[in-house]
Amino acid sequence: MSPVTPAYLRLVRTSGWYDLIVTAGFATPWTYALVHRLLSAGGDALGLGGMPALTPLQTLYANLMGSVVLVWALLRVVRPLPLHGLLDGTARALFSLWQAYALAHGGPGVLWPFLVLEASFGIAQLAPWARGRAAGVREACQSS
Repeated sequence: MSPVTPAYLRLVRTSGWYDLIVTAGFATPWTYALVHRLLSAGGDALGLGGMPALTPLQTLYANLMGSVVLVWALLRVVRPLPLHGLLDGTARALFSLWQAYALAHGGPGVLWPFLVLEASFGIAQLAPWARGRAAGVREACQSS
């Protein structure tokens, strides 16, 4: 039971645009160094704490994440499908868990705004699937 509505497909496309804008800077070592400095300065200015010192391994992981998310985001912008919303919602649920884990273990508070947006997009994209599943279960129970 897929939520095939124009509004849902706009949501899938919007989440793709959000990812393009937010993660583009993570895709290369040079842009990530700039993003790292901006996040640290912003976190410090807001009292949320700065980012840990930049290391080559952290840069590698940021670049891997940025590259994969950019490709995934482009797919959702160019060809949003209900299945893309389901998969993206699932990925956002997982990513939200890992952000919460990092925050619970001393990660910088600058992650909070990202966690809120990740969880919000995840819930918005998964809710129609959950409602559809619940309706299907109710229908099956009534016909038995």
